[in-house]
Order: sequence, then structure tokens, then C-alpha cells
Amino acid sequence: MTTFGDIIDRIRLPFRKDKELYSSLRDIIGFYPRNIQYYRQALMHKSVGKREKGRPVNNERLEFLGDAVLDAAVGHIVYVHFPGKREGFLTNTRSKLVSRETLGRLAREMGLHRLIKSNSHGNAHNSYMGGNAFEAIVGAIYLDRGYEACIRFMEKKILKEMINIDKMARKEVNFKSKLLEWGQKNRVDIRFELLQQEKDDKGSPRFECCVMLEGVRGESGTGYSKKEADQKAAKLTLECLRKKPQFIESVFDAKSARTKMEERPVSAVPRVDDRPAAAESPSGDSTAASGKASRPSRRRAKNTDEIGQNGAQTAKNAAAGASSDAAERKAADASLRPSAGNKKGADADFSLDDVDISLKTPSREDIIDAAEQAAFDGKE
Repeated sequence: MTTFGDIIDRIRLPFRKDKELYSSLRDIIGFYPRNIQYYRQALMHKSVGKREKGRPVNNERLEFLGDAVLDAAVGHIVYVHFPGKREGFLTNTRSKLVSRETLGRLAREMGLHRLIKSNSHGNAHNSYMGGNAFEAIVGAIYLDRGYEACIRFMEKKILKEMINIDKMARKEVNFKSKLLEWGQKNRVDIRFELLQQEKDDKGSPRFECCVMLEGVRGESGTGYSKKEADQKAAKLTLECLRKKPQFIESVFDAKSARTKMEERPVSAVPRVDDRPAAAESPSGDSTAASGKASRPSRRRAKNTDEIGQNGAQTAKNAAAGASSDAAERKAADASLRPSAGNKKGADADFSLDDVDISLKTPSREDIIDAAEQAAFDGKE
């Protein structure tokens, strides 16, 4: 849709100083810039080394701004285009659309890389230079025309003409995430290690990373960033896991050895009470660690309980026996004593009531009494 401002800009174009830059940007972004200074700075790489008033002039600040605006704009577009989709799907799709690889490809296809000013001797990797310039252009659009212009640029110029958003959503590009997800499901320890870091002929940094699965080395990959190297190594390792049964078998053998070692405890479990812990055996096990007493301990405890129970029963029986003996003695005494109506009682053999008093042996008192009585009788 052509606006009145676009018509005025088209009329002014032949009289502008940088009419070639205006025309090129019109073909790239779909409209004429209003403040060309924003776009000129967005196309200036830091390798130029330009400074104004002691401050460096390059596209890094606009790149920072454009990165944030691009995330918001693409997030809005994805949210509207895929109604009902979950957060994970939306986040993954947005990541694919704003990735360095995608932005670098867009910059090449749009011809944006031809407008970038840079120092060829300090040239960084072209894909990152183009992607950074694309983000800086988005930042310039935001400052020049506002947020709505950024939305229209991404919808009409990028997603409608250059990228199939539905196809991009189905494309799997995050191989590292897929490999880590597979490792979590199968409980396989996966780590990415940096093998070396060097510079190529143009001075651009290069990284080489490899994948370690349970200590078994997988495939390695190289890239102009550690993230790119990790992605390539993860992709090659996934292909190796699918096509080489011996490799995946060696990974799970290493996993079995690790889990077997982890199953054995390395120290006794501390107690939670104040009682001292049991002494450990030479093998490292202890009754406190296992939570179970040994058989002799259980046997001694059982015998102790039985002795205690028998002792209590013996004391109880003794008390009952003593009570029984006392009752028997009381009953025997009662049987030996004569009742009030019968002087003989139950056992006559032990009664002296029927014996004649004369047959009894006289006592000393009886003899003295008898002598005194006889003397008294003789005086009479």
C-alpha cells in the first residue's frame, strides 16, 4: 500500500545526494527511508574504525536494538499465525526465523551484504556480518518509522516473499536440543567439549567441538562460533546413533558400567538420633547403613526378651505358689484347732483332753503343793 509520504519521497529522490542508496534500500525494505543516517550507520561494520567526537561509529548499537525489536515482531507474527499452538512450539519457530543462519541467508538473498561497508583485512565471517547488518537495519526501521513499520516489513517483505513460515516451523534445525532430549529420555550423560579454538586465514575465529556420550567420544564439528560447532557435532552424532549400532551399543555399555558403580553406597547413612552408629564391616557396610540388624544381634535380642518374659512368669508363679502355701497352712491350722462344739476336733490322736490327770507326770509345783497339803492334813 503506497502512502502519501512514499509519493513525496519518490518525487524527492532525483534531487537527493544518496539517491543510489535510497533506491537500493527501497528495493530491500519496501519503502524509502526518511532519515538516511540511521541506515547508513546500520550498514557500517566496526572493522571500518570510523569515529566521531571520539566515539566509534558502527552498527553494533543498532544491532542490539534490532535484535530486541526483531524478537518482538517475529513473536507477534508467529503468535497470530499459529493459533492454539503451545509455548514450546512458538518459541522454537521464532528461534528458527531469527537465527544467525536464517538472517545471514536473507541478507545475501536481499543483496544487503553488497551495501555493507567494512575493512576487508579485518573481515569477519560473512554470514555473521550479513545477519548483524540485517538486525541493524531492523533497528534503523524502528527509529525511522516505528514498530508498526517493522511488523509490515517482516510480514510483507520477509515472510510473504522469502520465507515459508509453515515449512520453517516443520524444519528441525536445533540438533543439539534433539540430542540432549534423547539423552534425557534414555538417561544418557551427554556433554559438549571444546577441542580447539583457532583463527582462519582471514583472522576469523574457528571452533571445534565434540560430543561425549557416557565418556564415549561421538562426532565433532567446526564453526565460526561454539554454538555452530556444537550444532554440527550434534547433527553428525545423531546420524551416527541411527546408522551405527556398534556405537550406540558402546554408549549403553558405558552407561551400564556407570550406573552399576553408582548403585553401591560409598559411606554409611548418618543416624538421626543420639545413639552411636554401628561399626562398619570391612566391606564398608554397616547395620546403620542397611537399617537391619545382623542375625546374631537379632538372636541375642530374642533370647533377652525370652529371659525377661520367663523371669516375669517365674516371679508370678512364685508369688502364686507362696499364696497357695500360706492358704494350705492356714487351712491345716484351722483343722487342728478344735471347734467350740467339739473338743476333740478333727484329729483325736493329737488331743490330750481324754487323758486322766493322774496319769500325767506331776510337776515340781504339784509335788510341793501335795507335800504342803499332807503336812496340813497331819496337823489336824
